Amino acid sequence: MSSTTEPAEPLSVEQLSETTLLRFATAGSVDDGKSTLVGRLLHDSKSVLADQLEAVERASASRGQDAPDLALLTDGLRAEREQGITIDVAYRYFATPRRRFILADTPGHVQYTRNMVTGASTAELTVILVDARNGVVEQTRRHAAIAALLRVPHVVLAVNKMDLVDYREAVFARIAEDFTAYATELGVPEVTAIPISALAGDNVVEPSAVMDWYGGPTVLEHLETVPVSHDLSHCHARLPVQYVIRPQTAEHPDYRGYAGQIAAGSFRVGDEVTVLPSGRTSKISGIDLLGEPVRVAWTTQSVTVLLQDDIDVSRGDLIVPSKDAPATIQDVEATVCHVADAPLTVGHRVLLKHGTRTVKAIVKDIPSRLTLDDLSLHPHPGRLVANDIGRVKIRTAEPLPVDSYADSRRTGSFILIDPSDGTTLTAGMVGESFAAPDPVKDAADEDGWDF
Repeated sequence: MSSTTEPAEPLSVEQLSETTLLRFATAGSVDDGKSTLVGRLLHDSKSVLADQLEAVERASASRGQDAPDLALLTDGLRAEREQGITIDVAYRYFATPRRRFILADTPGHVQYTRNMVTGASTAELTVILVDARNGVVEQTRRHAAIAALLRVPHVVLAVNKMDLVDYREAVFARIAEDFTAYATELGVPEVTAIPISALAGDNVVEPSAVMDWYGGPTVLEHLETVPVSHDLSHCHARLPVQYVIRPQTAEHPDYRGYAGQIAAGSFRVGDEVTVLPSGRTSKISGIDLLGEPVRVAWTTQSVTVLLQDDIDVSRGDLIVPSKDAPATIQDVEATVCHVADAPLTVGHRVLLKHGTRTVKAIVKDIPSRLTLDDLSLHPHPGRLVANDIGRVKIRTAEPLPVDSYADSRRTGSFILIDPSDGTTLTAGMVGESFAAPDPVKDAADEDGWDF
């Protein structure tokens, strides 16, 4: 492989504007080849600059390797390169004439499973790798469960290292059947299985010449053509208030705007809106986008909204359409993935961050913990440790306007924070559940946190 390889001609602004964006994540067990797959994807799609490839070739040669180790294109941390493993989420951005991509290469070690929650939380597709020699293992099931919990619409099963099992169709068929059955039980809506060799490049960007028994798409072809149906502009309109703007200048003596990024849906001038949790109502009298007035704004745009009435609105409030307002609640039931080294226990006093609002809360109960082997629920475990998936009941000090995670991945999610040092403890999905646990009486609290 020559270090003079030239990158593909960059896409023009016009071409990029005509393509759609796909966010996807990779996951799998240790040494299943996630980083190699991503490196191969970038290299064979001509998304690697010549100087990047030269750096990889030098690093590979210094380690005594004859050929460039494409995994180094994503393993950017020195500790990762030295150990030959991925220990952090590596984000990469690339584009083809058909689509733009943001990918997250997540770690395979069990102790870094929590990192997948970060990488897959905004993904529309997850590529889960399986070593053809090992088949579906516990970590595979864990990643499938997280993808199901996070409601990732599309899952790709990439059966890697097919070259090490002589490209046998029977091996691929058995693994695909095992995984699909498990994923279906989890509620994953769609699984696409692809046999690949990331090292040799089979079925990654180009079709394999040695697996003529496979007639499906390559990994890149599937990424380019999978429907992206996550049109948040048609979801419930939600604007978490990030900042209140009051310049109080001679030019704008009465200006009072409420700034934030639209989490879902769209807002128009003239819309009747409600500010939660107070419940006060008004009409949108103006919308400013990049300093210019507009009539309509939609998901992911950062805007400043002006209201017809002078009502009390502050950071952490949620502006919603009056005809489509969520309920405000203090008792939150959710499925969570615990990400901290310290356990989460019943009676734990925490901060709950939902959107731009952070409130005090107590973990009133942990009704169940998910057992990944058979998807059974271990009742009343008392605590969750790092990487556990479980069901929790939380009582907040103030009412929160929350959506079901099934309706909105952004306003139906939250994190729990340790109030003593700011550590993120747990990522939660409101209302999500594999099975309904038995109702349990709320636990009592004694230190002034019994809301």
